[in-house]
Formats: sequence, structure tokens, C-alpha cells
Amino acid sequence: MPGPAPKPSDQTRRRNAPIANTVQLPAEGRVGEAPVWPYASDCPDVWHEFWATPQAAQWERQGMVRLVARYVMVLGLVESPETISATLLGEVRQLEDRLGLSPMAMLRLRWEVVADEVAGKRDSKPAASKARRRLKVAGDAVERPGGAG
Repeated sequence: MPGPAPKPSDQTRRRNAPIANTVQLPAEGRVGEAPVWPYASDCPDVWHEFWATPQAAQWERQGMVRLVARYVMVLGLVESPETISATLLGEVRQLEDRLGLSPMAMLRLRWEVVADEVAGKRDSKPAASKARRRLKVAGDAVERPGGAG
């Protein structure tokens, strides 16, 4: 036996519904130059890399330049064997959560990376349909209805 019929859509559970207020981030990443490094010290190379990520589009909207700079500075300390500590590792993890740099953080922030499908369709040439490619003009050899040829 097939079992009970599915419930109508207005009676289904919320867990099946898409998450409301999801922010869509561009899969190709943020376009443009990285913001100016906000501190007097030399700008680290990773600063430009982080500003090319999909998350950077949202950082820019929210004005998170100094927070991202702080993350880059603390990350530099953690990556150095002389300055690594449990406290710094915890700080890096917390900043990663705030900046949406892990899948769980993106889920909590309701950020979703999506491809720009419209741009892809805009850029691609329309392909001839299969039916049109199969049709051939036969010229005068086609027999007309009613025997006239």
C-alpha cells in the first residue's frame, strides 16, 4: 500500500520552508579594489584576498572594514609560532563566526552563496534547438495535400 497522502502545502512544517531573510552573496566574490588598510602598519597581502571573497560583499554593505582588519591582524599573530596562544585562537574563531568565514557561521548569519544565473544566460549564445537542427528543406520534392505537386 502506498501510505497516506501528503499534506497540503499550507499544513507542511516550517522546517521544509526556505529560510526567511536569507542574504544572497555573489559566488564570484566581491568585485573591485579592497578598501584602504585602516591602520598605520603595512597592509598584509591576505587583506586583498579576503576582500575578493563572497562574504566581502556583505562586509562592505555593513561597514565592517575595521573588523576585517582586526581579524587579519590577529590571524597574522596566530600563524606565527612565536605569538600563537589559546587566547588568540579563540579570538580568531569568534571573528570568523562574526565574519561568516565558516559554513556554520554563514548558516547562523543566514548568508548563502549563489551563482548569478541570469548573467550566465546573458553571456551564453542561444543554442539552436534540436528540432530546428533536424528540419531540412526538401524543395519541390515535397508532396502537397490533394495530389498537387
